Amino acid sequence: MQAPDYENITPQELKRRLDDGDTPVLLDVRELWEFEIARIEGSKLIPMGEMPERVSELDPSAETVVICHHGSRSAYVTQALQQAGFGKVLNLEGGLDAYSREDPSMPRY
Repeated sequence: MQAPDYENITPQELKRRLDDGDTPVLLDVRELWEFEIARIEGSKLIPMGEMPERVSELDPSAETVVICHHGSRSAYVTQALQQAGFGKVLNLEGGLDAYSREDPSMPRY
């Protein structure tokens, strides 16, 4: 099995970093209805389908963690941002579903 050509961050690592006051850009690429159910505080919502028109809202030099429900959409967007010249982009492994196991206050859906 081939390793992905993008970098992941585990839910445990992201939770630890956020708890320590680290502030990467949290880019949520889910749909609005999903974002309204559950989100990591401080996340910026740009649904995956809107990325081509809205990528200019992001800073290519900022560390960015891309988030979705299970990690598939965010993996796709992570790769697209890297190809667009973003320097440090991480995919949240397992998405918000996995993150909710680290943060019990996060609703699961």
